[in-house]
Amino acid sequence: MPPLSWLWVLVMATTFVSAGLLKFKDPGADLLFMLNGANLEWPCISTKNIYVSSGRYIPKHVIATRLQIFKDEAIVLTPRYKPGVPFTLSKMSLKHKDCFATLSPFPCWSLQEEGNCQALQSAVDLFMDPNGILWVLDVGIVNTLVQPIRRCPPKVVGIDVKTGLVVKVIDLSSLVSHISRLQYLAVEYTPDGQVFIYISDAATRAIIVFNVNLGKGFRIVLPAPVLDGCTRLDVLYIALVLKSNGNTVLYFTYLSGTRIFSIKTASLQRGVAKGSIVEVGIKPAKIVVLGTDGGSSIFFRNKGEGDIFMWNTDTCFKPDNFVLVQKGGDCRLATQVVPGFKKLMWVLESNFHDYIQNTVGCVGASVALHPLVKTCD
Repeated sequence: MPPLSWLWVLVMATTFVSAGLLKFKDPGADLLFMLNGANLEWPCISTKNIYVSSGRYIPKHVIATRLQIFKDEAIVLTPRYKPGVPFTLSKMSLKHKDCFATLSPFPCWSLQEEGNCQALQSAVDLFMDPNGILWVLDVGIVNTLVQPIRRCPPKVVGIDVKTGLVVKVIDLSSLVSHISRLQYLAVEYTPDGQVFIYISDAATRAIIVFNVNLGKGFRIVLPAPVLDGCTRLDVLYIALVLKSNGNTVLYFTYLSGTRIFSIKTASLQRGVAKGSIVEVGIKPAKIVVLGTDGGSSIFFRNKGEGDIFMWNTDTCFKPDNFVLVQKGGDCRLATQVVPGFKKLMWVLESNFHDYIQNTVGCVGASVALHPLVKTCD
């Protein structure tokens, strides 16, 4: 199915509904999954009791923030922002509908051991490539919202989701500094079979480029104008887009930045930034980049607001070209939009703002996963 066909169906249905010609059931009504820190899978009750008594499991400190979908399963991140998160990478079924989804450590418990540098410490982003390899960005720092502790060097781990085997581990030590703050990653396969990983380093105004085939990487320092409007180096979003003309382009912007920029990945791979970075447009507000449709469109929302918009990057970056694809609610805000199960676009949303302020209940943050559905008033 072409990346935008789902939107065409929803737009057409909305048109007929507004005209009084068609009524339909919300296609996402039976596909709402609730997640929280109380519904985790344990090898046995004694293991759970040990984790509870030792402080390694505190349900309200668990929050799902990012995910990727493979067939009928979602691979979910639960970063170790606070102590008491037993595993940082998990999976859940999208086939079985319960009141609350159960998160199981992925691919296994042994890869979740805090303090073991062969395992994951705190995964903050992930990317599923076309060959079923899940690339996970592990910053190596735990308790980042309380009292940060560097357990291990940052790394990217490649996991074959079909077998659960770790197929690649990339140590990023030589590509970061002591102030680096790695946030997002994207992965691209070139026509000649090379695999490139792109990682945003917000604290140093840089993008890390790593050629997996050669085992080598480098940093590209972004030009000063990307900081226009920033009082601090907050969040550096990146979004990998496949344009209709066949070019692959990386879009990037700081949360507080006034503008959005892009660069063709062919230039990134050569380490050529000067003259290659394009100013795409001025942002009407601070935007949170949520993801792409796997093609030319980027999803985003305004900071602090729930409405989700889609922008086709083949058009100019201006409000006239922003399509409202979901009205926001009062309690939760989206943290990611991804394509996947049943050829739908999926939204992960939570009350992350309450989590940061430590005002969630004993079972943790309110997190929901559901299809992106265009609604009409």
